[in-house]
Amino acid sequence: MELTPIQKDILIALINLQRQKDRAIKGEEIAEVIQRNPGTIRNQMQLLKALGLVEGVPGPKGGYKPTGAAYDALRIQQLKNESVVPIYRNNVLVEGATASEISFTTVRNPDVCNGVIRVIGNTKDFVMDDKIQVGPTPVNRLIIRGEVIGRDDTNNSILFNITEMISLPKKHVKHYMKYPPLLVNLNASIQEATRLFIRNNVHGAPVEDKGKIVGIVTYTDIAHAIAQGKTNVKVKDIMTKELITVDGDMQLYDVVKLFHKYNVGRLIVTINGVPKGTLSKTDVLNELAVY
Repeated sequence: MELTPIQKDILIALINLQRQKDRAIKGEEIAEVIQRNPGTIRNQMQLLKALGLVEGVPGPKGGYKPTGAAYDALRIQQLKNESVVPIYRNNVLVEGATASEISFTTVRNPDVCNGVIRVIGNTKDFVMDDKIQVGPTPVNRLIIRGEVIGRDDTNNSILFNITEMISLPKKHVKHYMKYPPLLVNLNASIQEATRLFIRNNVHGAPVEDKGKIVGIVTYTDIAHAIAQGKTNVKVKDIMTKELITVDGDMQLYDVVKLFHKYNVGRLIVTINGVPKGTLSKTDVLNELAVY
């Protein structure tokens, strides 16, 4: 069915408000959002009800709700279990909004990469040159950043120039961990540990005692010891005993956040609760390097 521009505005506002407030929406609320006379909204609602696009809810807490046909008319997929894909405008989260579609419009152009985001939510505050970020998306953890170059209010869409796209692989951490990991003996000197690091081109390693991982030692630990004049200490004297572990079935996206949270460069990966390997920031960068 072909809707008029005002009918589209009303339905989009109704869907957005109903998603935000999770209740029936009054005509006055819609009128305020789209800046129309409440009487005009009531008249249009009678037509939209006749078309089966909205339903009236009686009572003091009543109002209007969109039907499934309203989503179909606006070409918005209605999902029973929905993940919100956040949208940021100038680094501020747009409350109550989610991206419903992302399209790339200039993939063959060697100089420009533009896209269109179809939004469920308010887009009217977006203006030219606003910084926009979409994501992460739920499956591929895709984040897209760019600058607004236009807006299509009829389709509740934002046109933007894409400046950055980031996506981490979907495989679990156990597919990227180093196994078996390089280990340093508990009683090794810092000179022995340093030679091991240089020989294997790493910046740190788990510490083992009788085959069991009991800590982690890094170049930073060794540097601090040398700076304090402790050149004869052993690895057990300077290692970090608190192990930060991640389950091998975690996704790479979630693990990357832990590097930042704990300000570390290396994590212990466990399988069924048993330490089996390591994952470093360098391992993650090497994986992304294939792109």
